[in-house]
Amino acid sequence: MSTRNWLLVGSVLALAAAGEPASAQSAGEVPATVPVTGTVPSVCHGGTLAGGGAFDLGILTDTSTGLLRTDLSAPPKTLTGAFCSTRSRIAVEATPLVAQNAPGTPPSGFSHTVNYRAVASGWTDTPASFGTADASHAFAVQERGTAFQGDIALSIDSFTTGGGAALRLVADPAYRGAITVTLSVVN
Repeated sequence: MSTRNWLLVGSVLALAAAGEPASAQSAGEVPATVPVTGTVPSVCHGGTLAGGGAFDLGILTDTSTGLLRTDLSAPPKTLTGAFCSTRSRIAVEATPLVAQNAPGTPPSGFSHTVNYRAVASGWTDTPASFGTADASHAFAVQERGTAFQGDIALSIDSFTTGGGAALRLVADPAYRGAITVTLSVVN
């Protein structure tokens, strides 16, 4: 064969090789696929009380009448950084303010209890609320259908004397109650 024929054969072989797709693996190689997995658990965190402290109502009675003050109020508190990674439920529960140093039945014409309503808003369209004097608590638990993060505003209002508005409160330097806000996962 002449040099010219060798060039022609070499060129044809080079063109044929250029038209074939490149092989990604060598003979005898088998690819292995390893899946990567993970999970995200359902978690709720009720947040942190901004500014700390209690709802301090000060003196509960009108000192000229001995009856519960009609102007009782306290600025709202905020639970910051609350979140649930799934569908959730917010519940609020409260206990009345009760004289701590005057146990037992109060004397006639007196009470040792102040009732109020606690409201947790911002988590659901309808705020969760709990009245300490109420026989039932239809709005104390509210649900939301999606994951959420945000602040929860906690407020108190609607103060009443346990046993009736005509009763005076027994003297005590420590009337105490409590509010509990709970966020939980809904299965």
